Amino acid sequence: MAGQSIERREILRMLALAAGAASFPGFCRWSFACGHVGNGIAQIRPAAYHPLFFTAAEYATIERLADIIIPADDTPGATQAGVAEFIDLVVSREGMLQRAFRSGFDWLDARSQKLFGTKFLALTAEQQISLLESLAYQEKHRAGEEHGREFFNLAREYTVMGFYTSEIGLKELDYPGLKFYAKSPACPHKDNREHLHLPAPTS
Repeated sequence: MAGQSIERREILRMLALAAGAASFPGFCRWSFACGHVGNGIAQIRPAAYHPLFFTAAEYATIERLADIIIPADDTPGATQAGVAEFIDLVVSREGMLQRAFRSGFDWLDARSQKLFGTKFLALTAEQQISLLESLAYQEKHRAGEEHGREFFNLAREYTVMGFYTSEIGLKELDYPGLKFYAKSPACPHKDNREHLHLPAPTS
């Protein structure tokens, strides 16, 4: 349900934010992919994550939303990457995000109560997806759900950010920064005339 591409400028912003978050020792699952390189944070992780800002119900909700947005299939999804931990840490440091997420949780539960008679977390998986599809896809938008769409877009943005800056997400992207080279790799575009001036790889 991610359904969006990421521009280069946005990727750089994500990496900068992730690099800052990587210094937090309380994560039990999320880790910035390059955090192991010369990093004293590589320590025993806690058995469980304790939210810094979200209540237990809010944390469970963002964890469920992230899992729906990037589910596990043949590869790990948002839950395995610890995306909810990343979102909680980022939100704990930004007042505007705190208000946006908290009001979004309230809207989601109120909408769920109106449509199905119970809170979002108590819905079946099919009911949850039915509610969220009207927020995620333009052709399914319903009148009166503008606030919900803003919240879902926010949750999706930070889910994508947390996933694709985690070790799991960057492995999925085949991010070259995760690789170690015995020698400098040659230019992959050997037949490109514009690259003929490049020096030969060093050993």
